[in-house]
Amino acid sequence: MPPTIAEVQSAAKAIKENVGRVIVGKDRIVELMLVALFCEGHVLLEDVPGIGKTTLAKALARSLGCDFSRIQFTPDLLPTDITGVSIFSQKSSEFEYRPGPIISQIVLADEINRAGPRTQSALLEAMQEQQVTVDGVTRPLPRPFLVMATQNPIELEGTFPLPEAQVDRFLMRLALGYPDVEEERTILRRFREADPMAELAPVVSGQQVLELGNRCRQVRVTPAIEGYMIAVVQASRNNEALALGSSPRGTISLYRTAQAFAAIHGRDYVQPDDVQYLIHPVLAHRLILSPESRLRGHTAGEVLTEILDRIPVPVEESWSVQDRE
Repeated sequence: MPPTIAEVQSAAKAIKENVGRVIVGKDRIVELMLVALFCEGHVLLEDVPGIGKTTLAKALARSLGCDFSRIQFTPDLLPTDITGVSIFSQKSSEFEYRPGPIISQIVLADEINRAGPRTQSALLEAMQEQQVTVDGVTRPLPRPFLVMATQNPIELEGTFPLPEAQVDRFLMRLALGYPDVEEERTILRRFREADPMAELAPVVSGQQVLELGNRCRQVRVTPAIEGYMIAVVQASRNNEALALGSSPRGTISLYRTAQAFAAIHGRDYVQPDDVQYLIHPVLAHRLILSPESRLRGHTAGEVLTEILDRIPVPVEESWSVQDRE
């Protein structure tokens, strides 16, 4: 029997509480990570070192009982260091495939922009197709599959900017940010005697995540909400402040994340607030500012906010439906 919306909400709450035993004060980020997980999308984390990006990925993997691997991207990293390689075995007189770290369920691609374009492209197939090809043989990746890539927005020396095609394949771009005074005090006390990560146990299985994700895709999106999403995306393509607006992949991403976000909050329908909440993490990294906007110090987030202010919000009668469960 497929899970209900109530079960999606309950599972999301259990995962958030479990991860919250390690990650302090980042409920919004954890919630958006769950949205990405249920959508089987990938997340780009842009933040300075030491914020807890690796800890977040590990805590999420342990809460799901999923395999976790970490890839440290460096200039000398080769594509085969990610995908794996076929090695000739003298014992069997055949080539045997040695899996790379990408053959995992939760993958942390640390400082992804430090590797060269060839190596970055090796990750591209895995992210989009959920498969890797080595020596002409295509191998599927385990599911659920989530790439959590990080890059340092401050230290740019010796880095290779991600091509737009790869940036567009990330479902969301997020930033954890520094903790406030009380959150940092809580972190010190929590890690004073032992690492709480060691005590984390799975609360949901990987198979359950797939089933919950399938249920999220059944969340109702009315024509009025669809029109609202399309109007925002179309406005980004016709905005003088932008050299490049959102792609159709961005529209699809906004649609699917809104469904998952509504389900996590116990609703079987999407409302305008869901779309507005997700606009910036889902669309901002897909936009390219015009040279004039860059010179004026504008950001993609500011442009999106202006777009939202101009587009009429659908009236409640056009999207409100009764929860059917």
